[in-house]
Amino acid sequence: MTSYARSANRPAKLVLTPRYPRPEQEYLAIIKAGGKISGDAATKLFDQLKPIEPSFLMGEWEGGDLDIGHPITQELKRINWAGKTFRTEEDVDPVVVRGTGGERTFMELHGRARVREVKFRGVVSAAMVYDDKPIIDHFRFVSEDIVAGIMDTKIAPPGYHFYLTRYRIELVKSKL
Repeated sequence: MTSYARSANRPAKLVLTPRYPRPEQEYLAIIKAGGKISGDAATKLFDQLKPIEPSFLMGEWEGGDLDIGHPITQELKRINWAGKTFRTEEDVDPVVVRGTGGERTFMELHGRARVREVKFRGVVSAAMVYDDKPIIDHFRFVSEDIVAGIMDTKIAPPGYHFYLTRYRIELVKSKL
């Protein structure tokens, strides 16, 4: 929203009011609108989100990505990426896909991972570290059921942005 502020004997000054008062609200709105955003804007928004503890990630998560034109998006669509499963801080399935019957299946080709607190872009937050690949996924808080992620890797272009939604079987059944 744009407004104009006028003080005594001075011309009006342009005042930009943020459309969303909190970065979490903006992130949710972007997801709802289909995830289209520039890579730079997605990174700036990620930097404003709060950190999370590793324990926050425990459970099963559905994956989605922000539409920034990153090549990993097409690869994940090709393999029918479903999300991630965090059983403990030492036992994570980093790539879970949908089988032909819609079931969630661990994709062994990508190996396992663990969760640690890692400093990234000046903030210490939960991160998933792959066991056998030079990949770290960094996470930030969006809501009690959604986390934002950025993949940090040497084997793909930088800046892949994704999000995870807490997997709830009752939500999945309601969509069938």
